[in-house]
Amino acid sequence: MSREVRKLLAIGGVNGAVDTLEQLLSQLHDQSVAAVAVVGDLGAAWTKADTYRAIFKALGHAGKPAFWVPGPVDAPLGDYLLECYNMETVYPHLRGLHGTFALARIGPNQFLFAGMGGEIVDDPDAVRSEEALLRYPAWEVEYRLKVLSQVKEHPKVFLFTTRPAHKGLREPGSEALAELIKTYNPRLVVVSGEGASEERLAKTIIVCPGRLDRGLYSLVDLHDLSVEVGTVAEQAAV
Repeated sequence: MSREVRKLLAIGGVNGAVDTLEQLLSQLHDQSVAAVAVVGDLGAAWTKADTYRAIFKALGHAGKPAFWVPGPVDAPLGDYLLECYNMETVYPHLRGLHGTFALARIGPNQFLFAGMGGEIVDDPDAVRSEEALLRYPAWEVEYRLKVLSQVKEHPKVFLFTTRPAHKGLREPGSEALAELIKTYNPRLVVVSGEGASEERLAKTIIVCPGRLDRGLYSLVDLHDLSVEVGTVAEQAAV
């Protein structure tokens, strides 16, 4: 894979900061970015539909394959899905991945992107919610993504707003997601969180880009899986 087209721009916690997103996306040509991955929360609580529309337009205008999952506060789900539908019709290179997958060619390789947004809870009896907030029992994520076992082998990138548990590091998170990751062995998983971090789970690298509304993002080299953490303010000053 050539060095010019192998970086993934990983973004978390937009939280309505559309201006910051636009500023970051305007720098894509300087960073050799091949694709963009965004993990929620996406919308601002007071104007979610308008914010979704602005976020998806910014991603569409960037002209790169872009994939995202919603966060727990991106509810009700119907409003979110309607904006996804409208924008994916206008910009075919955009795809929401809430319980589904999509393919994108990055360099010579066809990558499979998949994910599930909202809060994921291991308790099988957990209350499922899509109105006041997005919350799902882990078995539903496993059920929705079991189609991946029937897809031709591709290098995989997963997107979740919930972290997988990491027993070795004693990091809290979903045990079910950790098992799902071990089952499908993605190269990269992008997750939500307050600050930027990276860790290994078996052969997979787990990257939390931090919150974009606080200026944080990450660049991941999809070939060697090296990670660069950046801030929008630093990049703007270059």
